[in-house]
Amino acid sequence: MSEHNKVVMTTMNYSKDRKPAENPLKIMDVTLRDGHQSLFATRGRTEDMIPVAELMDEVGFWATETWGGATFDTMHRFLNEDPWERIRTLKRYFKKTPFSMLLRAQNLVGYRNYADDLAEVFVERAAANGMDIFRTFDALNDYRNFETVVPVIKKCGKHFQGCICYTMTEPRLGGDVYNIDYYVNKAKELEKMGADTICIKDMAGLIAPYDAYNVIKAIKAKVSVPIHLHSHFTSGLSSMSHLKAVEAGVDIIDTCMSPYAYRTSHPAIEPLVMTLIGTNRDTGFDIKQLAEINEILEKEIMPKYSHLLADNKTSIIDISVLLHQTPGGMLSNLVNQLREMDALDKIDEVYKELPRVRKDLGQIPLVTPTSQIVGIQTVNNVLFDDKNERYKKITEQVK
Repeated sequence: MSEHNKVVMTTMNYSKDRKPAENPLKIMDVTLRDGHQSLFATRGRTEDMIPVAELMDEVGFWATETWGGATFDTMHRFLNEDPWERIRTLKRYFKKTPFSMLLRAQNLVGYRNYADDLAEVFVERAAANGMDIFRTFDALNDYRNFETVVPVIKKCGKHFQGCICYTMTEPRLGGDVYNIDYYVNKAKELEKMGADTICIKDMAGLIAPYDAYNVIKAIKAKVSVPIHLHSHFTSGLSSMSHLKAVEAGVDIIDTCMSPYAYRTSHPAIEPLVMTLIGTNRDTGFDIKQLAEINEILEKEIMPKYSHLLADNKTSIIDISVLLHQTPGGMLSNLVNQLREMDALDKIDEVYKELPRVRKDLGQIPLVTPTSQIVGIQTVNNVLFDDKNERYKKITEQVK
């Protein structure tokens, strides 16, 4: 389409000291948080991040995501590590690159609403320990749940990134609820709240390429703050959606280093870097430097976690996510939980039941904690229901 003209070809130059692009695409690396959360159930240890930390600091990332999400819970529950020490430790190696965390608004890094005073202290301590960017979301896109944490983020002089959780009721963008007007209005709300950047958080990898273009173009026409796209690879759409987002003028995109990429994680950084060389959106990154990091991750780190990778399917994409809409960060945990229950053979039944449970609960977006609430209820239905009765075992959260 002739209107898709945000990318302009320039001089091809592969040198690491090539001339900066006119409008370089900024990249946030999510390897050290969402990468391992999505692929091996958040089991990545701090000691396995240190070997690549200084090298990653030299790449030129807009930020690196190191904390939040399920890391706090998993470090206590499974790794016997101190989450606060992870920030302090990694900060000694990352001298230039800002740190980003995923904050569940009033839920902080847990699965329920916490008291205001606790929420305030948590944000203050995270900032004091080295967190720079607070990617803040609410599972229902209800920004009343931002009212406690956002003023504290601002008071600490930190970056407030407001999220719009991307979901659908139709196979593609549209319908009566989750349409372009919905996302534009949510972006306006976030700008009014003082968001420094706005993230379209596509936690299940649902956004199709032309929908990404249309949504981002529409939002950028109505708000002035930079737009950030976070889209999991699960369905196989996100690499294409990245390119259409770039053409629409997106400012920042999330990627992973390739050993931690694809499947339920994010697209890899390396193909995107090569694609944009010789354009006005060139990242400026050195592909040889990225290859050096990958070598360490591939040969020294990933073998330690290979036993945790999902082995229930061969394909690296799962188009059924377009139906059940389960976020990438939850899928690896769901597979591990079913494996521990010796019920992994029920995974296909779980995927079929998920959209039914979601519909019964009002077509809510699926992201922590709603994804866990819907997911656990779905597993209960599959394991305990019979042909005569559904919802035989209802969780307290659903009640």
